[in-house]
Amino acid sequence: MPIAPYRVSAYNTSKHSENKMHDDTVAKRYGFDGGLVPGVDVMAYMMHLPVAKWGRDFLERGLIEARFIKPVYDGELADVTAEESNGVLSIEVRSRGALCATGTASLPAAAPSFSLSDYVEVAAVAERKPVNAESYALGKWLGAVPRAWGADAAREYLADIRETETLYEREGLGHPGLLPRVMNKVLVDNAIMGPWIHVGTRMQLLSAAAIGDELTARAKVTGNYDKKGHRFVELDALVVANGTTPLAHCQHIAITQPREQAAA
Repeated sequence: MPIAPYRVSAYNTSKHSENKMHDDTVAKRYGFDGGLVPGVDVMAYMMHLPVAKWGRDFLERGLIEARFIKPVYDGELADVTAEESNGVLSIEVRSRGALCATGTASLPAAAPSFSLSDYVEVAAVAERKPVNAESYALGKWLGAVPRAWGADAAREYLADIRETETLYEREGLGHPGLLPRVMNKVLVDNAIMGPWIHVGTRMQLLSAAAIGDELTARAKVTGNYDKKGHRFVELDALVVANGTTPLAHCQHIAITQPREQAAA
């Protein structure tokens, strides 16, 4: 059965955030046409298709991976399409005629088991300092300031990502797009960064989040390296609800210090 494509009028939820890569003027210095729609929100657009196909089952044990290739810009149409082969959805996001993101989604027979005790719980730093070599040192454990998306905030988030799926409000569930946002919070809550870019996430869902859950993460730095003048950081984490329930195992990649380009 063909999978219906999904079209979104993209919205830059982070125009006024600390990350100035979402600001038109700053983003142009890095070679972009304007402020970037956050990768975590493009990933949320991508999740619409597996949730439409598998429903709540996907929220409880689905696997999704997304890589961001080119920006999606505020106000532009983003077309999300998927093809299924052997139970795996191959997902693409296109906007302005360009391939912007690719990914896969599947529904394992059961969610793998992860032990909270294998992931060290630490608080975010008490005082953030400008990003340096120690901020995301290899092997370091990082936490995030806990955040709850209550009813109003959850509803506002669904509107911001232009979600049309009714499952979340109907069953009082949190959208899984909030979980990569928590991974971004791990980075932001532990250092003051300049403009930075979310590159990709692999996320194994373990349990459906409820609206109002307090979300945090237990993250280990598994990569910190330079590539083509960019500084990359990789995290391996459990996103946890209310300090007790693992919601997702996430592997998250970001360019924390991108190479600046001379203005054309």
